[in-house]
Amino acid sequence: MTDTDVTEIATQTMLVAAKVAAPILLTALLVGFMISLFQAATQIQEQTLSFVPKMIAVAIALLVTGNWVLSELISFTQQLFGELPRLLGQS
Repeated sequence: MTDTDVTEIATQTMLVAAKVAAPILLTALLVGFMISLFQAATQIQEQTLSFVPKMIAVAIALLVTGNWVLSELISFTQQLFGELPRLLGQS
């Protein structure tokens, strides 16, 4: 396994992690932004008002995108295991 192989695997891993995390993070970001606008408009500064809707929205995003996330992770893992003989065969 060469340095190039390690760098390529690390790059692919970070891209898959970003793709898998994006729907959840974007959901939390959008819900948090909407709640911040609501709190600024109404001057209600309740802490649970921002936490509970974000938690519910993230749970819904996980339910909606769960199959896709799992298939992406399985695909990446199968690709990585498929490359093992090539990677271990090099000196």
